[in-house]
Order: sequence, then C-alpha cells, then structure tokens
Amino acid sequence: MNFLIVGLIVLALAALYLFAIMPRMMKRPDKTPFTGWMYAHRGLFDNRTQAPENSLPAFKKAVEAGFGIEMDVQLTKDRIPVVFHDFTLERGCGKKGKVSDYTYAQLKKFFLFQSDEHIPTFKEVLELVNGRVPIIVELKIEWSDCSVCREADKLLEEYKGIYVIESFNPLGLLWYRRHRNRVMRGQLADHFRKEGTAKGPFYFLLHYLILNFLTKPDFIAYNHKYSKNMSRQLCRYLFGATAAGWTIKSEEQLKTAREDFDWIIFDGFIPKIRKN
Repeated sequence: MNFLIVGLIVLALAALYLFAIMPRMMKRPDKTPFTGWMYAHRGLFDNRTQAPENSLPAFKKAVEAGFGIEMDVQLTKDRIPVVFHDFTLERGCGKKGKVSDYTYAQLKKFFLFQSDEHIPTFKEVLELVNGRVPIIVELKIEWSDCSVCREADKLLEEYKGIYVIESFNPLGLLWYRRHRNRVMRGQLADHFRKEGTAKGPFYFLLHYLILNFLTKPDFIAYNHKYSKNMSRQLCRYLFGATAAGWTIKSEEQLKTAREDFDWIIFDGFIPKIRKN
C-alpha cells in the first residue's frame, strides 16, 4: 500500500511538472517565416569599430549580409523605446546610471563604445530594417513595470516586417499573452547559478521553465551551453516548441548548436552560412 501511495505521488508530481513547463499547444503562430534564419546578436557588430552592438550601422551590416537580427528594447525616462542591452550605461557608454534615468535627448549626448554612434530609438531601427529580414525583439523588463511592452507594441503594430518577441521576465510574455496573443513569444532562460548572473527561487523556476504554464511561450531561447536542460528538451521534443540557441560564438559551437536548436543567435564571428 505504501508503494502504491508513493507511486501515485510521484506520478502526480511528474504530471504537475509537465503541466508547469508546457508551452502553448493550441493555435500556435506560424513559425515558418522565422525558421532556418541565422540571427545576428545585437546586429553584426564589433565594439572596436564604428559599428558597435545595437547600433544602426551594426543592424545595417546584418541586413546587407542576409542575417536576421536579435535586438534589445527598453524605455528611457520619457518613455521612448530605445535599443540598448544593459540596464546600466557604464559598459556601453561609460556613463553612470541606468537608461531609464535619462530622457532620450540626454542619451543622445552619449556615444556607444567610443564610436561616433548614439543609442538608436526602436523606431529608427525598425525603419532601417524595413521588413527585409526577420527580427527577434528582446524586451528588457527589470522588475514589474511592463510599460516597454505597450510602447514597443505601438511601433510593432505599424511595422510591416515579421517579428517575434522574447524576454527573461515572464511578465513581458504574460503581457503579450493577454494583449497580443497572436504574436509569437519566447521565454529566455539560462543556468543562472552556473553563469553567476542571479540566484534565488525565482531564477531556479526560470532555469527549469516552471513558469511556462502562466506565459505559454511559443519558443524557448536558451543559453546554448545548457542545451541538455531537461525542461528545455521536453519543451522541444515532447511539446514541439521552437528552440532558439544563444549566443553562439564560433563555427565549432555552431556545428553543435545546429543539432539542438531551430534558430541560431550568434555574435563574434560571421557564419559561413546565412541560414541554418
């Protein structure tokens, strides 16, 4: 009898776990236009040149080379969506404070990685790409303020090209599930403890994709180094969710990643092929 009870408990826990990580299963958006593309991480950039990451020249180079693009969007103090990765300005501009501490007019006075380039607005980037290649838009949400979803979506609703959205913060995906359910959405995740980027229960749940039951992502964008993560593999092979791998930095890594991921996000080198 005790073995039966234990068995039932194990089965119940297994079922609960599978339910928790289950991505969207019904009425999935068409992934075909995005599949097979190689995505240039923050554009085709080199921070030692006049085409640093998330700059207009970097995006222009990616488009001209025939690569899709992954980019990061967050809000300024005056609620202008801009394309910039870090929440803080120190690494990218050598300035103190966060992007959200400054108005866009103030940010325009700063330069990216000692180049002549400024932080571009999301609108400028969309106008430059102009639908020529697919884009992956990462929404940067530090805590619980999802205003960037609303402001970015205003521009994306008018954009004629194809795009998907992704975020580490499940609240961003939840916003899109509620307000733009037809848009393909992806959960970003990592082995946060091993990478030394974050600790705590929330990041444990995110690492194992336990919050998928709330956000119902269409794709999982995972650090390619941890492709064997059980939850990620179940999402792809059991539930059929699209798998995006980031960030691949060499042909050797690319060779391995192509076996584990449907979409490839790369930087630091130019792949020999344009499509996966």
